[in-house]
Amino acid sequence: MNDLAESLRTLVGDAETVGVVVVDHGSRRQQSNLLLDDVVAMFQRVTGFELVEAAHMELAEPSIETAMARCVERGASLVVVFPYFLSPGRHWSEDIPRLAAAAAAQHPGVRHLVTAPIGLHDAMADIMRGRIEHCVARAVAGDQACPHCQEATGCQLAEAR
Repeated sequence: MNDLAESLRTLVGDAETVGVVVVDHGSRRQQSNLLLDDVVAMFQRVTGFELVEAAHMELAEPSIETAMARCVERGASLVVVFPYFLSPGRHWSEDIPRLAAAAAAQHPGVRHLVTAPIGLHDAMADIMRGRIEHCVARAVAGDQACPHCQEATGCQLAEAR
């Protein structure tokens, strides 16, 4: 048993099976939407927690409704909806709770919870530092675009004007 599953079992009891829906905004760009699948796969790999589904709030599938249904089909009786957002805003306080409630209403007996978004967390400073160091090192070395920025500036320093 992994730490997250054990922790959740301690919190909610053995009678409840927890599923997680990781939800982002959604985009018209397919590559942006596919990144959430990578986020979910990484979360599963790092935590060992398997009952996780990706969802997009709007503009793309799977929707929150679809992801919640998948969690329920896989046995979840409690679905935790995690907004993969950096800061709280209208989507977190209004849109996602409304969409999650509508999705849960289709599954009598299933409870749900919308968590806080990522927000201000000490780990974010380490993540920011790592990305800054990585990008500056590649740019200074004149490296080609890396997977993080292949469609953007391509790890190139912009010349002064």
